[in-house]
Amino acid sequence: MANADLSVAVSTAIRQTDPAVRPGRFDAATEARLSRLDTEATAHVEKNRPGRTRTGYAADWSAWLRFCAERDLPPATVRTGTLVAFVEWCWHQPARPPKPGPAPVPLTAPSTICRRLSSVVVTARRQLKLQLAEGVAEEARALLKAKVKEMEKAGERRGRGPAPALLVRHMEKIAATLPRDRFGTRDLSLMTLHFALAGREDELAYLRLRDIAEDPEGRGLIVDVRVSKVAPRTVEVPFGSRAHLCPVRAWRRWKAELGEDADPDSFAFRAVHNRWKTVLHSGLDP
Repeated sequence: MANADLSVAVSTAIRQTDPAVRPGRFDAATEARLSRLDTEATAHVEKNRPGRTRTGYAADWSAWLRFCAERDLPPATVRTGTLVAFVEWCWHQPARPPKPGPAPVPLTAPSTICRRLSSVVVTARRQLKLQLAEGVAEEARALLKAKVKEMEKAGERRGRGPAPALLVRHMEKIAATLPRDRFGTRDLSLMTLHFALAGREDELAYLRLRDIAEDPEGRGLIVDVRVSKVAPRTVEVPFGSRAHLCPVRAWRRWKAELGEDADPDSFAFRAVHNRWKTVLHSGLDP
């Protein structure tokens, strides 16, 4: 038995060090199949990418093409030096096309330049199939960071700045304007749960009915956030101190509107219209 075990160990070690079976080295037929799978996977991901993301990537790549045209550079020259020059070029570009009139056109915001930088690198890798180093844009980001510090020190402002946070006083005003019907019931539940989860819009949009469950110990809700740009997570949502802004109570009212026979795989926050009951009971998603 010992000899047999030893022979197996030696055989395994030989197989692991055999250069003929190292990952990435296959026969021509296997390589062709793998290449086809890679192409299909890329096309599938691109097809399911949100439209706004594709539009943003296209706009950022268009800016890169304008930069390359002005500098007489091929678009494939995505390198450390050209990305640094691209940041410098973007820094002096207007945020939008100028309009007739005396009002000055603001310059491009740092957040937009940072996004353009990332988009160019991603597009070069995915569409042009360029083998770029992992830190190819690090020096360009360092330059942008230094420019932002100089801008803030000089008191200059670009862009709209960070979006204001949603506070309880804002929710009070919103809740007071909601209609007292199923539209208002849905919107109140959506707003309060959004606040309780501190989630992104897409995280709320992709929630299914089965993802929102009652806590077995009666402490509120347990929400399974499965679709997230950052990271999927499970969130415990307690009862709110204000009954009219309580996410648990608001969700219960909205779930009651959906009915007991609602499909658990349907979206938790769906469209509402006059044919609501008819569509719901017919098994169609409104």
